[in-house]
Amino acid sequence: MSSILIAKFRLFLRKPWLFVIMTTICILMAFLIGTANQSKINVPVYSHLPQKETNELFRSLRHSDLFDFQPTKPSEIRKLVSEGKVEAGVELEKNAFRLIVSSETANVNLIRQYVQKVYVDHMQAKAIIEHVPAQSHMRAEEVKKILNEAKTHPLFTFEKKSFHGEQPIMMDSQLHPIFGFSLFFVIYTVSFNVLQILVEKRERIWDRMILSPLKKWEIYASNLLYSFAVGYIQVALIFSIFHFGVGVDFHGKFAEILLLLVPYVFTLVALSIFITGLVKSEQQFRAIISIVSVSMAMIGGAYWPLEIVSSKILLTLSKFVPVTYGMELLKGSAVYGNSISDLLYPISVLFFMGVVLMGLGINLVERRNA
Repeated sequence: MSSILIAKFRLFLRKPWLFVIMTTICILMAFLIGTANQSKINVPVYSHLPQKETNELFRSLRHSDLFDFQPTKPSEIRKLVSEGKVEAGVELEKNAFRLIVSSETANVNLIRQYVQKVYVDHMQAKAIIEHVPAQSHMRAEEVKKILNEAKTHPLFTFEKKSFHGEQPIMMDSQLHPIFGFSLFFVIYTVSFNVLQILVEKRERIWDRMILSPLKKWEIYASNLLYSFAVGYIQVALIFSIFHFGVGVDFHGKFAEILLLLVPYVFTLVALSIFITGLVKSEQQFRAIISIVSVSMAMIGGAYWPLEIVSSKILLTLSKFVPVTYGMELLKGSAVYGNSISDLLYPISVLFFMGVVLMGLGINLVERRNA
């Protein structure tokens, strides 16, 4: 068994191009889409307020994940808006703010709502500080500190829940393409390695191995273990490049995510051996795996979040796709902060799928070559 694994890895080192190409494409796609989703909308701002008050408002405005507020001269704001380089500019005044726009768009409404919220909070805090009785001997800094503590630890809290379930919907526009494209491209890497079983049987290599002291289960185990290892290394390498190279922290769950990849890659190996048992040639296998991989990625939420899908038919079909549970594991850990014990259901489903498909696949392969 070890001799087959060593031979497989030696062949891999001689011809690693499929692995390298798939990994590179996946990284580029995830990086480009993730970066595009993370880019903020530029909003130039000019303030007529005193410097201290302006700085306070800018600190609040820059808490936005969607907009990037930059101090700009009034003439420059109007020039940027008129040339269409920005959708809107903001002028901060004493008791109000003014939007400079060329046309009403969805982003303009979002900018107006966000600036209005920040402005209202600022004016409320300012009014509270100004109306503090003089005999209280409280300084403005002390009042601000109390207000900040009240915001951080409010007396009343509100819990938001989604109608889809008890857990609120959370989306990470940076992590989703990394997860989705990684789970998609690894399908090809695993399946084309499992395909070598069909190639070796056609070329009578298995007949020579069966005549050797090797047992048949060792031949199967070594081939499937090699396919699993290469697929797992690919996804782990992609995540490591984003974690250590690009600086994606995976919300502190990097090690846990690597562990959660095991059941998904195992299921892909089982699915690949099952398809191998159904087809008669390499051409059929390549055609089927292309259709299956793209379909699973679309239905399973690799391209877009399942949270935005409303079709009951597609949601029902997604329950039978390994990608669905792979995405559920990764997002459940990194985005929702669930522990491994909270993710036992998708883990169990993936292992169940893997065991069933593995058994059926090996049975089909053996019957065909009986």
